[in-house]
Amino acid sequence: MGIETSAANKKVKQVFELAKDKIPNSNLSPKTNTNSKGKKNRRRQHKKMVAVSPVQKLFNTCNEVFDSCSSGIIPSPDDIRKLKAVLDNFKPADVGLVPEMPHFQASVAGKTPVITYLHLHECDKFSMGIFCLPPSGIIPLHNHPGMTVFSKLLFGTMHIKSYDWVADVPASTSAVASPSKTKQPEVRLAKVKVNSKLTAPCETSILYPTDGGNMHCFTAVTACAVLDVLGPPYSDPDGRHCQYYLDFPFDNFSAMDGVSIPEEEKEGYAWLEERDKPEDLTVAGKLYTGPAIVEK
Repeated sequence: MGIETSAANKKVKQVFELAKDKIPNSNLSPKTNTNSKGKKNRRRQHKKMVAVSPVQKLFNTCNEVFDSCSSGIIPSPDDIRKLKAVLDNFKPADVGLVPEMPHFQASVAGKTPVITYLHLHECDKFSMGIFCLPPSGIIPLHNHPGMTVFSKLLFGTMHIKSYDWVADVPASTSAVASPSKTKQPEVRLAKVKVNSKLTAPCETSILYPTDGGNMHCFTAVTACAVLDVLGPPYSDPDGRHCQYYLDFPFDNFSAMDGVSIPEEEKEGYAWLEERDKPEDLTVAGKLYTGPAIVEK
């Protein structure tokens, strides 16, 4: 998913570090005169010390997977599988979520549902966060320039529609909706990658810089939560700006010269037009209160 969340984060980032749970040091078992009991106690203590929570394991794995990656550089197939395996096993409880939380309650009739973003971590290599959507919540069509994105639906049902650009068809104003318009919108042809519903539990979705549905829109059929990992994260100075789009059926525009789609395949294509961030899109940053992440 991965829409830009810097504005929402500013309100809560300052308290993230203060709010992180401190990991208590377990008391050592009392000494006994029996060697076997002492060994058992030491083994138990060792297990406590090395136990790693799912969210800590995710953080550690992201550190490894994205260590040598940058914009447009995709992790190796082995690293992709490694990170996907960690996310595939994630459950809402692993990040302290339950569907009864206020983030997931239905909005007042006629009001646009507010999306809640729980910030877990961000550095120049990757970011981790959770989007909490009430029923009918929508994250509009947007892109992920130069990024590899992992999205894990933790609970609920969500409709996903995603696109990839059609190769060798640049943006153009020669595909027009109405010759009478004085200023024609610039549109570009994209191919539908996914147009279906997902219901948790399900496998992690992965998109790539030029494949996998790099531009997507999420609509909550029921209340749902999505754990997102972006590598690298959005960054305007580095040219990774979150761009929003409108999509139009193929037949809404007259095709450009040299662009021909068979009639029976036209539903699998659309023209995308850049747009400003929708005015009714509200993403509220909230404090993550789940298991702590130790950033080493």
